[in-house]
Amino acid sequence: MGGGVIRDRLMATTCQPPTAAPEVSSSSGRSSTEMRRSLKVHSEAERRRRERINAHLATLRRMIPDASQMDKASLLASVVNQVKDLKRKTTARTTTQAAAAAPIPPEANEVTVRCCCASTGGDRATYVRATVSCEDGPGLLAGLAGAFRGLGLRALRAEVASLGGRAHHEFLLRKEEEDGDLGAGVRLMEAAVRQALAEVAFPEMARGGSGGSWSKRQRLLEARCSVMYSV
Repeated sequence: MGGGVIRDRLMATTCQPPTAAPEVSSSSGRSSTEMRRSLKVHSEAERRRRERINAHLATLRRMIPDASQMDKASLLASVVNQVKDLKRKTTARTTTQAAAAAPIPPEANEVTVRCCCASTGGDRATYVRATVSCEDGPGLLAGLAGAFRGLGLRALRAEVASLGGRAHHEFLLRKEEEDGDLGAGVRLMEAAVRQALAEVAFPEMARGGSGGSWSKRQRLLEARCSVMYSV
C-alpha cells in the first residue's frame, strides 16, 4: 500500500508540463533595433564627413607647392598665408588701377569749349562741353560757377581733379535757346565761355598788358550773348 502511494506521487510529478520560458518584452526589442539603426546612421555620416575632409585636404595639397609631406596643421597654416598674400596683392592692384583711371591734371594751361544745339519737342537748347586746366587755388571753382551763371548756363555734370597744385575741370552745361540764328548763337557762346573761363583760370593774363583789351572784348561778347539769349 505504501509503495503504491509513492509510485503514484512520482508519476504525477513526472507528468507535469514543463514551465514555459519567460517572454521577451516587445518594447525592449524595438529599442534595441532602433539603437542599432541609429548607430549605423551615425557611422555612415561620420564616414562621409571624413571623406569630405580628406577630399578638401587633397585639393589644398594640389594648390599649395611642396605640400605633399605637410601635416594637416602645417597645410592649413600655409593656406591661410596664401590667402592673405593674395588679398594683399588684389588690394594693391585695385589701388593702382584706380589711381591710373583717375584723370591727372596736365601741366599746360588750357581752356577748350565745344557747343552744339539740340531741339526736342519744340524746345531748343545749346549744350556746352568745357574743360579748364590751370593752377589750383582757393575760389577757383566758385569763380568758374559764377562765370557760368553770368552767361545763363546751367551745369549738368562736373568732374574735378586736383594734384600737385594743378587742377583739371570738365563741365557739361546747358542753356535754353530762343528764336534766332543758331549758328551765330553757337559761335558767340563758344567765344564767350572761352573768354569767361580763361579770365577766371588765368587771372594773371587778365591783369597783364593786354588786360584792358581782354576785359573790353569779354564785356562786348557777354553783352551780345545777353541780347541773343535773353539772359
